[in-house]
Amino acid sequence: MYDVAIIGAGVIGTGIARELMRYQLKVVILEKENDVADGTTKANSAIVHAGYDAPFGSNKGRFNVEGNAMYGQVCKELDVHFKQIGSLVLAFDEEDRPTLQELLENGKRLGVPGLEIIEPDRIREIEPNVSQKVVAALWAPTAGIVGPWELAISYAENAMDNGAELRLNTEVTGITKKENKFHLMTSTGEVEARLVVNAAGIHADDIYNMVAQSEFTINPRRGEYFLLDNEVSDLVNTVVFQCPTKMGKGVLVSPTVDGNIIVGPNAEDVQTKDEINTTADGLDFIRQKAKLTIEELPFHMNITNFSGLRAEPSTGDFIIEESKQVAGFINVAGIKSPGLSSAPAIAVYVAETICAGILGSHAKRNPAFNPKTRKKLRFKDLSDEKKADLIRVEPSFARIICRCETITEGEIVDAIHRNAGARTINGVKRRCRPGAGRCQGGFCGPRVVEILARELKISPMEVELEGKDSHILVGETKGGADE
Repeated sequence: MYDVAIIGAGVIGTGIARELMRYQLKVVILEKENDVADGTTKANSAIVHAGYDAPFGSNKGRFNVEGNAMYGQVCKELDVHFKQIGSLVLAFDEEDRPTLQELLENGKRLGVPGLEIIEPDRIREIEPNVSQKVVAALWAPTAGIVGPWELAISYAENAMDNGAELRLNTEVTGITKKENKFHLMTSTGEVEARLVVNAAGIHADDIYNMVAQSEFTINPRRGEYFLLDNEVSDLVNTVVFQCPTKMGKGVLVSPTVDGNIIVGPNAEDVQTKDEINTTADGLDFIRQKAKLTIEELPFHMNITNFSGLRAEPSTGDFIIEESKQVAGFINVAGIKSPGLSSAPAIAVYVAETICAGILGSHAKRNPAFNPKTRKKLRFKDLSDEKKADLIRVEPSFARIICRCETITEGEIVDAIHRNAGARTINGVKRRCRPGAGRCQGGFCGPRVVEILARELKISPMEVELEGKDSHILVGETKGGADE
């Protein structure tokens, strides 16, 4: 029997798993998809918000500020890209200025450091390309950017390095509690656990309804994005917002940690939890709104569009608590924005205060816990001397597979064989970026298929793009394997 079963391998579930491994506990992560970070975590703005806009006294306000302050240390330990580049909220006329003042005052109450309202001359020192119509801005120097799936994958890897178990393609279909332990019926068999952490993202209400009377709903809210080529990476230096609306923080223009520019999102409530298509109307809305921020935004440099779903809770706030109906069942639900920013703080709170508190003396500290992951090999970031040294030891680092991002075969092989390693083409892309550049895998895709098949000892016909059974090769031509 496990001490804790975590449902969901997004950045919240994997972060909690990692923090639980600081104790001598048996922990399993149950994920219905084919990879870690395959839900909300893989499609969002990738922003670490400073934390000035969530209401004072809310969970969102508390955990955003606490989480922001933890990012530097967590990303250093897990070798994850994080850049604290600051953010601006722009006012385009004097009617917007009271909104900036409200955000400033709320941020100060929440304890956000360094906030100030700045005028056009200072704004243009920071962002020379913003609209001439800007009259003022809220400057938040502690905001940052991060690789969201990179963080979740590294959380999962570190949890597994310290003894946690990850079960992919394992969908929870029913939950009962008998004799002080939970029985979780899954698509791969029954799992027993003392505690259950419900970190199922957009499906957290469905999971909770399996074991208790409904207390909240999670509504899907879609956000669509443009991703511009890294050739225009100097377009903005910070995260640039417009004044928020009741539907969220509005359309932003921001660098990514990988050198692209991200533009979006819109905010549209949708009917089902799988509507992750992009729409012409949605993208046009973003295009028009973003041009208020930067009039000459180069949308002709767009390399891809995508959308993601936010888990909009009926409570209006993060739900982080042990169920009042079922002892030992812990909801970590409704973690929409600023969920990514809050993730490190939520993980510590759930592991230390809730789980360890319930388990009492059973949760003994783990003296062998290692907070650091093995360093990732990023070939293009090395000096010429270090590249030569690495190639002498492992010749696969001399073979460039992805020309757009300069990714070597050695990096792909490493991404496959780490704990929580890649098993799909998109899984490789999320871990070390072949296919993430301008050609979107047009050149390197077939080579990634070959490497996955070789390293996993499967047929190329069995290699999947993303989800289970998403094979991209359907038959042999011109003699196939006999050639």
